[in-house]
Amino acid sequence: MNIDNEIIQWRRYLHQNPEISDNEYNTAKFIESKLKEFKIPCKRVRKTGIAGLIKTGKAGKTIALRSDMDALSIQEQNKIPYKSKNDGVMHACGHDGHIAIMLGAAKILSQKSNELCGNIKFIFQPAEEAADGAAGMIREGVLKNPAVDVILGLHLNPHFPSGKIALKYGAMMASTDKFTITIDGLISHGAEPHKGKDALIAATQLIASCQTIISRELNPITPAVLTFGKIYGGDAYNVICKSITLIGTVRTLDAQTRTFIKQSILKKMKAAEIAFGVKCSIVYENLQGALHNNPKITDICRKSAESFYGMNNVIILDEPIMGGEDFADYLKEVAGNFVFIGSAKDKNTSYPWHHNCFNIDESVLSKAAKYIVYAVEKILKA
Repeated sequence: MNIDNEIIQWRRYLHQNPEISDNEYNTAKFIESKLKEFKIPCKRVRKTGIAGLIKTGKAGKTIALRSDMDALSIQEQNKIPYKSKNDGVMHACGHDGHIAIMLGAAKILSQKSNELCGNIKFIFQPAEEAADGAAGMIREGVLKNPAVDVILGLHLNPHFPSGKIALKYGAMMASTDKFTITIDGLISHGAEPHKGKDALIAATQLIASCQTIISRELNPITPAVLTFGKIYGGDAYNVICKSITLIGTVRTLDAQTRTFIKQSILKKMKAAEIAFGVKCSIVYENLQGALHNNPKITDICRKSAESFYGMNNVIILDEPIMGGEDFADYLKEVAGNFVFIGSAKDKNTSYPWHHNCFNIDESVLSKAAKYIVYAVEKILKA
């Protein structure tokens, strides 16, 4: 089936009409219209999530195919005819392409259902960027009725050339935590610093101290990241700072390291209180776990990729990346696999995720959809 042009048209429509997390109402309507066109029954999950289901009527596994849906609060700078129409909102992470790929797979599978056994469930998930999308869909029962046995997901990746597909056994992406630390001191005039408790000085020392968690407290071969991304506070250039807020992220691959870093941050906050006479508080959010691919399913997907893309176009990753992906939440519940689809053809399609000039080589979309179909067929027969 030749659906190349259709998939590109779908992606361009979605790119022009992006919606941020949990506000994907028009996106959801578009997906519903396509599933209805393919005669695939579907229902809403949460406000904007969608679950579609192909029942073949023959006994077999239930395989879920997941696509994220949301865009980002970014002003697009691309000079393209299908540029975002929504001011300050942009598909800068490829989710528009993911939807188009999975709709393409849905159309093909709907026309091959009499050749298959088992069930295929399509999960179109909101709020991946907000980090509660997958967890929310799971709480609402998207992996039940029928119970999902295997789940597959993918992500367009500008770090790999078009025509390549990348897989990873085991740990592929990191857990994602967010912390917000507030340091409260005592205000005084800048000319009389001894009468105040300087939250700014305490913050600088706390930041420096926390950086030693990775460099001095963890085994050097343990993958972990601690980043302070935002700091704000203060009242005036000549006033001792009363309050500072620090916001950052922790990325790890295992639960033990994740817990250790959090506990070490808390200890260093306590030390700052003693050293500087300030008060420290923290809001620590475990947004999503590390993404671990199932070895058996990854093996099937690797062999499928080698047959479909060709041996020379399959990349087996030696190391995980420390970015986060809430597909990890599904993999805690059922076996599955997540892959990267290379989408870089030239300079214009090589910008990183979340860049205001992010774009993809659209020629990879149809092939990715057909690969998903191929992998589904292999898993159902395994």
